[in-house]
Amino acid sequence: MTRLEKSTRDWLASTGFAVSDNPRWIEALTHGSTGEKADYQRLEFLGDRVLGLTIADWLFEKNAGAEGALAQRLNVLVSKTACAAVARDIDISPHIRLGKQARDDGAAESSNVLGDVMESLLGANFLEAGFDATQALIRALWSSQVDGGAGSAKHPKSALQEWAAGNQRRPPEYTIIDRSGPDHRASFTVRVSVRNVGEAQATASNKQEAETAAAKKFMETFG
Repeated sequence: MTRLEKSTRDWLASTGFAVSDNPRWIEALTHGSTGEKADYQRLEFLGDRVLGLTIADWLFEKNAGAEGALAQRLNVLVSKTACAAVARDIDISPHIRLGKQARDDGAAESSNVLGDVMESLLGANFLEAGFDATQALIRALWSSQVDGGAGSAKHPKSALQEWAAGNQRRPPEYTIIDRSGPDHRASFTVRVSVRNVGEAQATASNKQEAETAAAKKFMETFG
């Protein structure tokens, strides 16, 4: 049976994960490009839910605004971008198990992969140590983003929606006009348009971020 390398085990322990010899920790760090039977996708699914509940509870405890504001901050703080930022903070990249081609293609630095692995490790920790311990770990790892007010500003897509309504325009329409690259290094180009006003487009590593960037560019141009 494959075992965690000592350097990876030490890194997990020093970061605060309840690491053990259970093979789930190897699974949590294994990308599908390795061709191994078990990769991080199932643990990612679980970790995403644990993260969402923890952040929602945290924001509620902090009395961080009305329902709309809470939802806005929650979406930002559990996004792939936020997860990838934490992954970079704790230096996950060297410990991800990738196939040679994926590593050569830069998957170890991909925000999508980093965010996925961050969530999968939270899922593994939940199974290993339970919710309370994982909640405490998330609060430690996400503290700078939560205390720094990430997600407090109005989301560009919400701002554009309100702008269109306030100016008696039809709602903005988002269209994917290009998708390229492998899954771990995907690139999406999205166009947003408001009838009889104009359009803007932007490219990002996932559809949601591309839509957000396009809305921001639209508001900067026409708002």
